[in-house]
Amino acid sequence: MSLHPLAGIYAASITPTTGNGYALNPEPATAYLNFLAERGCHGALLFGTTGEGPSFSTNERKTLFKHAVAIRQKHPLFRLLAGTGTPSLEETIELNQAAYETGFEATVVLPPFYFRNASEAGLFQWFDTVIKRSVPEGKYLLGYHIPKVSGIPLSHDLIARLKDAHPKKFAGIKDSSHDLEHARSLGKHFGKDLLVLNGTDSYLFDALNADAQGCITAPANIISPQLRNLWDAYQQGNETKSIQEEITHIRELLENYMPFPPILKALISTLYGFPRWPVRPPLDEASPERIEEATNAIKATIKEFN
Repeated sequence: MSLHPLAGIYAASITPTTGNGYALNPEPATAYLNFLAERGCHGALLFGTTGEGPSFSTNERKTLFKHAVAIRQKHPLFRLLAGTGTPSLEETIELNQAAYETGFEATVVLPPFYFRNASEAGLFQWFDTVIKRSVPEGKYLLGYHIPKVSGIPLSHDLIARLKDAHPKKFAGIKDSSHDLEHARSLGKHFGKDLLVLNGTDSYLFDALNADAQGCITAPANIISPQLRNLWDAYQQGNETKSIQEEITHIRELLENYMPFPPILKALISTLYGFPRWPVRPPLDEASPERIEEATNAIKATIKEFN
């Protein structure tokens, strides 16, 4: 079976900010997305968890959407995904509409995470309404499965019901369960009929073997060349073990400095010369000591710095 049009390697992009972190800084977005494209990403997710999505307003997200599409001037095939899920049905629909009208290929939608005891029927009705009212023909919606953060898992039954109701528009899910057995169960239940973009670099190979069709990860901001090398080797049937081992080592190193947004913003600045974009509260900045430690560890580990 051929791959889904959205299959590939995506960075969960950091979000440019300025000053004390309260102000969105959309101007550098194009340069940063160009950086990701030139390092092998098929596309990027804006305003996911790494992009601090829930910390930004509807109007702020719309502003960045408009700036982000300038990436197409240099990289016309670069795919843009928007993190749009909110507890509000109407705001989620509005964000989806804005993303698609701006030119994004897909949205990645959190479940409505305030009412954590909502029934499966209620969750289906919510997603069904979002899709009917905001997803045009030729565009896609992915559910965002990140239960440790959202508190609401996307069950196999819910996914199957949404897929039956919207076979094309409901493309699949971003699987940020960080659970290899869950990744394998998705493949067993759905195969490649469901687009699964995995969120855990350290078992990308295993996820691909379980019929995932790519990844969206935070470390892809730094290790997209390695992820793309693994993707290409896997598609060509070549050896991937050594590439996956390198990716796993770097992922595990970065996990010592979580949460990802502050340390990745610091590393992107120290390693690649981008401005130091602060995180927005309630996240805290990484300390200078942790930034220096992480920078030295990355430089000692990744070949491009040796």
